[in-house]
Amino acid sequence: MEPSQQTRPTTLMNIEQIRDILPHRYPFLLVDRILELEPGKKIVGIKNVTMNEEFFQGHFPIRPVMPGVLIVEALAQVAGVMMLREPENQNKLAFFMAIDQVKFRKPVVPGDQLRLEVEVIRWKTRAGKVHGEALVDGKVVCQADLTFSLIDPN
Repeated sequence: MEPSQQTRPTTLMNIEQIRDILPHRYPFLLVDRILELEPGKKIVGIKNVTMNEEFFQGHFPIRPVMPGVLIVEALAQVAGVMMLREPENQNKLAFFMAIDQVKFRKPVVPGDQLRLEVEVIRWKTRAGKVHGEALVDGKVVCQADLTFSLIDPN
């Protein structure tokens, strides 16, 4: 396909809309946009990984690699957008209860774009379990099952 014929994915939610839902702020907000959303079923987000990320100062200065725990956190934040966007969950916080079946397949480095795909396994009123995959250039770099509890911050 010619570069002029390539289409950029449509942004469903931009960073400002994400900030309206998630409580996270710089330097811990790890989602740049949401591309797809099927409420209660599936969500797809993007994290652009740049050399300006604070964690690259120490991980590792000679060969920068995004920490795996932050890739998992980015998946969790995308899941959080889906959960906390629901009217009954607004103003709640999503807390981790468990992380299972985590696998890291390839390092994530500056210049990569993480495509963060999350599908609901189970979702009840106060808790949920999702399966997430982070991809770079169509290849899975991380996968995990994440269990959350929805908490009233008061």
